[in-house]
Amino acid sequence: MLVIVGIIVVFSAVIGGYLLEHGNLSVLFQPVELLIIGGAAIGAFMISNPPKIIKATLGALKNIVVGESYSKQDYVDALLLLNGIFYKIRQQGLVSIESDVDTPGESVLFNKYPKILNNHRAVLLIADTLRIVMTTTIATHELEALIDTELETYQEELLAPSKAVNMVADSLPGLGIVAAVLGIVLTMAKMKEPPEVLGQSIGAAMVGTFLGVLLCYGFVGPMGRNLEHSAGERVQYLNVLKVALIAFLGGSAPKVAVEFGRRVIPENVQPSFAEMEEALRQRK
Repeated sequence: MLVIVGIIVVFSAVIGGYLLEHGNLSVLFQPVELLIIGGAAIGAFMISNPPKIIKATLGALKNIVVGESYSKQDYVDALLLLNGIFYKIRQQGLVSIESDVDTPGESVLFNKYPKILNNHRAVLLIADTLRIVMTTTIATHELEALIDTELETYQEELLAPSKAVNMVADSLPGLGIVAAVLGIVLTMAKMKEPPEVLGQSIGAAMVGTFLGVLLCYGFVGPMGRNLEHSAGERVQYLNVLKVALIAFLGGSAPKVAVEFGRRVIPENVQPSFAEMEEALRQRK
């Protein structure tokens, strides 16, 4: 939602300032210039990215407009789920969670937290980590290195849309100049026209440069940076799961492992020690 508010603020500030100086709004309305810049930017985007990244970019842009992010409750639920898994392993053994990790959708533990169950990456990280511990004798430090590599790969995938959007943003000022130059070329064919006609034509041509710079620094560039923040937030969520899992598999008690996870939650959404204790007490 903040993205929409930001777009409105940028548009209002630029256009409002122009109107306060008694600018003529009709001069800025140049649909052909917008067609040249927008069409060329979309074409460049399609040329430089495979279908997989184009699809991922459209999905990521939808997510930032909707404003999806992880709340404090999302992190509390994740730690409560892990706590339930850890206690089940401690009481009944590692084999007791085999059905939970093989079919999370049918697991009583996972179904208590439908939002986590819908997070494919989170479920996969938990299930695959526990599955490899059940089927191999991998050391804890090796398992941690394996998960770190997985998270790095996932982060690269998440950053691909932001890189694609930033590439489009970087091209917009240049494409604005292209539109302006084409406008100047058309103006040169009107040299016999009166000065007021030439002035209007040159002004219309300059709108191309204005649109290119505005779209780059006011809209598309900030969206690319928003995608970077969103990618970092999603990886951070998985990192909390990793830290708690590694702590437990390294020999820590369930409650201690949960505390390891709590400590790496970003400060703005981190539950306090007392809040986490209360949540654990209510789940018993």
